[in-house]
Amino acid sequence: MSHLLITNDDGVDSPALIPLAKALRRFGRVEVVVPDRECSWISKAVSRHSPVSVEQVERGGVAVHSVSGYPADCVQLGIHNLFESQPRLVVSGINIGSNHGSAFVTCSGTIGAAAEAANAGIPALAFSAGLFGSWAEWAKWAWSPESIEMWERLAAISAEVVGVVLTEGFPAGADVLSINMPGMADLDTPRRVTRLAATRYGPLFGQEDGSRLSHAFDGVLHVEGDPSGTDVGEGDAGCVTITPIRLAVPGQIDGNLRAALERRGKRPDTGVV
Repeated sequence: MSHLLITNDDGVDSPALIPLAKALRRFGRVEVVVPDRECSWISKAVSRHSPVSVEQVERGGVAVHSVSGYPADCVQLGIHNLFESQPRLVVSGINIGSNHGSAFVTCSGTIGAAAEAANAGIPALAFSAGLFGSWAEWAKWAWSPESIEMWERLAAISAEVVGVVLTEGFPAGADVLSINMPGMADLDTPRRVTRLAATRYGPLFGQEDGSRLSHAFDGVLHVEGDPSGTDVGEGDAGCVTITPIRLAVPGQIDGNLRAALERRGKRPDTGVV
């Protein structure tokens, strides 16, 4: 039997949380450590210079550790502080909203929590769910009690994917697996292993009175290049996408630019023997 740690960035009252926790119980011990409120778009922020508090609460028959910090804080506490043993796997989500494409991945608290697990050497899966149509209308419905059937259905998909990873092993070429599910998906929906789409988004803020700026993001992602085979492209085709992600992969600078940037000279005396 396995020891799994669940976290999210939508907080202790996310309607997706308890269906996921219950669906994963089949694999063994499940611990839940989540923020005490929604922390979307926070990436991998850590409460480095301020204390955090932890309260044990109950939601839907599931014991939950509610944390005053961020999703990455929850993973830190769940791995290093709250329990006698470390988890075999961290499961982050199910996020209310898609986390496909590089632009969303670098902003997501759901992905950030999984990245914190990877930094600790623990395999991590990040699950997210999205929609077709109006984001504002869907998000309002997705937070409501009427959405429970969807979250139970998506939790069943998540559990099946977790089961495969526990049986077959985590891929050696990935730090995080990002799984995006259409809201209408079920166990018969096609699943595709994809690559991360290169994406960008437009303005996040709009002008209000005086110097005040309000949130104005329209939810639209702009894909660079051909989306075929990417998490965005296959997701738009109605598939569940499973995307391996590497963290902080080294880049390259070659040719004239490298020659212009580098400089030979005398190294400073660092005083290190």
